[in-house]
Amino acid sequence: MSSETKKPSKNPASKLLEGKSSRRAFIKSLSIAAAAGSAALTAGCIPNANAASSEEMKLRWQEFFKENYRLMTQDEKDETVRRLERLAKLGDNLDLQMASNPPLDGVLFGYAFNITRCEGFMECVTACVKENNLDRKTNTQYIRIFEMEPGQLDPSTGDGQYYHEVPVENKFYMGTQCFHCEKAPCTKACPTKATWKEPDGIVVVDYDWCIGCRYCQAACPYYGRRFNWGKPEVPVEEITTRQHYLGNRLRPKGKMEKCTFCIQRTRKGRLPACVEACPTGARVFGNLLDPDSEIRYVLKHKKVFRMKEELGTDPKFWYFID
Repeated sequence: MSSETKKPSKNPASKLLEGKSSRRAFIKSLSIAAAAGSAALTAGCIPNANAASSEEMKLRWQEFFKENYRLMTQDEKDETVRRLERLAKLGDNLDLQMASNPPLDGVLFGYAFNITRCEGFMECVTACVKENNLDRKTNTQYIRIFEMEPGQLDPSTGDGQYYHEVPVENKFYMGTQCFHCEKAPCTKACPTKATWKEPDGIVVVDYDWCIGCRYCQAACPYYGRRFNWGKPEVPVEEITTRQHYLGNRLRPKGKMEKCTFCIQRTRKGRLPACVEACPTGARVFGNLLDPDSEIRYVLKHKKVFRMKEELGTDPKFWYFID
């Protein structure tokens, strides 16, 4: 027998974040003092002279050093949700209802946009901004609506900043957002594995593991991602308090964010906010694995196409014509 001790093999989860580019390796390469300073600055955990400061400091440290969401057990996910709810109460006196609902069995979400029905009203944009707690100061928007010329099907040729009464004669309107690609190039570009595709098809971001390098933004061919330069500013009375850890929670500054198909709603059987808000019925959302769903009907009976399909990203977002 060999005198060498055989090292136990690591499971795929433990290997996931290894390597020079992982956040854990980065933290290990720092001195304890530097890590402490970084944690304090990132989490905003400079102690205050009040009774709650020690509790808040402890919770923020626990949050900073938690594992990537994909490596957590469900108990650990529930624990971080409870911490975030408590921190919101301590820091801003907010009563949040945060969830960590996993993907539903037998569900693969898909989206279709009817370019013959959209009239450019932008109720979808307004609903998305409110539901997803988007920054009001910078007017961050996950959805963009383009006013298009007849015969053009590339949004880059349209006007995405129109400010006039709609609809305009001899124009049509085309919406874009994250397309939740099956072979998403953004997920491959992320050096810290902070973004990935869930089993239900939703491409998500663990905001606490995002380092703000914006590689994913550069890799996305659909302009689906947004970078926040500051902590989102949302009036207290307008904050949507029903949140999901991977969805519409208030993001830290310096992070990438994007449409999540309103994961906080859709994993509870509801439609995305943009779909509910559309006054013309131009937006269709549903389960691609359900043969009786509306999205499957559209794909079977309508003239459909996907943007830049030649790239092989396999987006789960279709356009169709009545």
